[in-house]
Amino acid sequence: MRQTTSALVGIMVSVLWLGTGAAAAAPPSAPGVPVKVFRTATCGCCQKWVEHMAAAGFAPEVEVLPTLDAVKDESKIPGDLRSCHTALVGGYVVEGHVPADVVHRLLKEKPKVAGISVPGMPIGSPGMEQGDRKDPYDIVAFTRDGKTRVYEKR
Repeated sequence: MRQTTSALVGIMVSVLWLGTGAAAAAPPSAPGVPVKVFRTATCGCCQKWVEHMAAAGFAPEVEVLPTLDAVKDESKIPGDLRSCHTALVGGYVVEGHVPADVVHRLLKEKPKVAGISVPGMPIGSPGMEQGDRKDPYDIVAFTRDGKTRVYEKR
């Protein structure tokens, strides 16, 4: 009898607890924004950028290739905007060490561009950290026909 009473009390407490919504209070973890990253095997700064993106709520999927020329050509990235890795997110191309907050802004604003780029590998950009040094750089928007404009300055 004592075991039956204990079992019933346990069930009642569980039902009451569930009835308060306590179990539903914990939100499910939201999946990150998918981003496909193309990089070469020898580039360590690319992996640091991938980690930066993951920490900012993106869900990177990395594909390591021997060369990225075909990806960059297909993505219509102008030659002077090319960098060490290329990513695809939300229908946009993200070239190089673009900060995650700028990618979030791009996805929110939805400008009529093919993508954005941080040309070269500026010191202080995500993945290119070297102590406290931060060189100024531009994030450049580009269209599929090669038109460019500064999207943001850092």
